[in-house]
Amino acid sequence: MRSGFEEYVRARGDALRRFAYLLCGDRHLGEDLVQEVLVKAYRRWHRIEADQPDSYLRTALVRSHVSWLRRRSSGERPGAVAEDRPIAGDMADEQATRADLWTRLALLSRAQRAVLVLRYYEDLDDKQIAEVLRCSPSTVRVHAARGLSRLRAELVPSVSGEGASS
Repeated sequence: MRSGFEEYVRARGDALRRFAYLLCGDRHLGEDLVQEVLVKAYRRWHRIEADQPDSYLRTALVRSHVSWLRRRSSGERPGAVAEDRPIAGDMADEQATRADLWTRLALLSRAQRAVLVLRYYEDLDDKQIAEVLRCSPSTVRVHAARGLSRLRAELVPSVSGEGASS
């Protein structure tokens, strides 16, 4: 059991962390989420491994994230930490766009964000997302529509202060 679990984590651990990062929007929280889910999965690995471990763990990550009630008692959040890998060339525009996207994604509810990550990062359809979130496909579509609507509304520049001095 142990070797199969360790092999799986070695092979798929980075993908699980990337997925959790997209869900959380924070690398450290994403790593905590993956660790928590893998600890629980280890206990049942013989059953999980026989089925579809990728699907099971993706579902467990989403469900744990959406219902994560555990919060830091002090409410502290780590500050921005420089990336571990060097960035080649001038990528200021790309970094600004990425930072802007993360800011906008943080405005969404956990369910809306989970739906959008599952749809656009994992490329799942509404039925598959509904199975992961344990809801109906129509609820998935509502979360997606509201999340996308909110993102679009945030992209519209404010025009209330422009051209007012005629």
